[in-house]
Amino acid sequence: MKDNLLARVLKKLNMYQEGKMDIGFLSLVLILLSVGLVMLFSASYAYCYAQYGDSYHFIVRQAIFAVAGVLIMLFVSRIDCNILRKFSPFIYIISVIMLVLVLALPPMQEGMEHKRWLVIGSFSFQPSEIAKFSIILLFSHLIARNHKRMGDIRFIGFLILLLALVCGLVVVETHLSATVLMLVIGIVLMIVGGMAVKYIIGGGIIAAVGVALIVITGLVDYAASRFQYWIDPWADATGKGYQTIQSLLAIGSGGLLGRGIGQSRQKYSWLPEPHNDFIFSIVCEELGLIGALAIIILFCLLVWRGFNIAMHSPSKYSSLMAVGLTFQVALQAALNMMVVTNTIPNTGISLPFFSYGGTALLILLAEMGIVLSISRSANLEKV
Repeated sequence: MKDNLLARVLKKLNMYQEGKMDIGFLSLVLILLSVGLVMLFSASYAYCYAQYGDSYHFIVRQAIFAVAGVLIMLFVSRIDCNILRKFSPFIYIISVIMLVLVLALPPMQEGMEHKRWLVIGSFSFQPSEIAKFSIILLFSHLIARNHKRMGDIRFIGFLILLLALVCGLVVVETHLSATVLMLVIGIVLMIVGGMAVKYIIGGGIIAAVGVALIVITGLVDYAASRFQYWIDPWADATGKGYQTIQSLLAIGSGGLLGRGIGQSRQKYSWLPEPHNDFIFSIVCEELGLIGALAIIILFCLLVWRGFNIAMHSPSKYSSLMAVGLTFQVALQAALNMMVVTNTIPNTGISLPFFSYGGTALLILLAEMGIVLSISRSANLEKV
């Protein structure tokens, strides 16, 4: 069978990835995306009607981004991921520049408390999403190239400085969730890459002390306040604890089987951000414990399949890339679910494939395309 036009062009550019993609991983991505779109519409239509007079305002936009994202994912799955190694320092530098611009420019809307968005004309996005990807890309490249130096304190220190620069900029943006994600992902990649045990233990102690200082001294006001209202959200039931309380009410009212799709009550102006960070609360209310567990299982299967791809990858670089991208989805989903159940403080973190956000969805699906590209070269016959 003759190669299609895309294959011929990529082969000419020496960018074509041979082999069959992991259909199991692709299927799980598409299932989660489809369920996410259904739940987004259910969670958002009341809010959209009240705010915009159009119940389809969010779902139409998200569906367009989803279709575009799937096409990008399939395209990226045909590109050899090793090509990205050449651009990893450049992408990291660009992400740092964009994070600086976010802090230097006025907020997206006048009076906004947080400065997290970069606006270009009518297009806006959060540079932290690109920064997360740049950390995975750069760390995978550097660790794979210098894996024999993972016991060298100078090289570990260099990696920590790279990570601290990005995390520091995001902390100043008051984007706690993105900071936690990038910090943990960077540390996990260093551990998987072979970092010496003594550095792992030392880093854990330093991190624990740092968190304690933030909480005790109030060094970062917004983080300290979230810890306070995590412990007792009812201390300010109509203020900073309101969202957490409404989330718990939504989850509790779902029971075992849920109220049914579209039957949530909390989304009618009770629960803030029902279409975004707290969409899993609506999932629990409408689908109940059984439905929520089914979605958790889907995420677990996706992560399991992604780690299998990493284990059978042909190179250390592609293995680290698959681990980093898969772990990012796992960590973000886990943290979101822990936030909505008040297991951890509210960090304002979105649920992959479910929460509203076109740019984030495009980037996520492109990242899943990279994992699929790695799967084409991985030995998965016996997996």
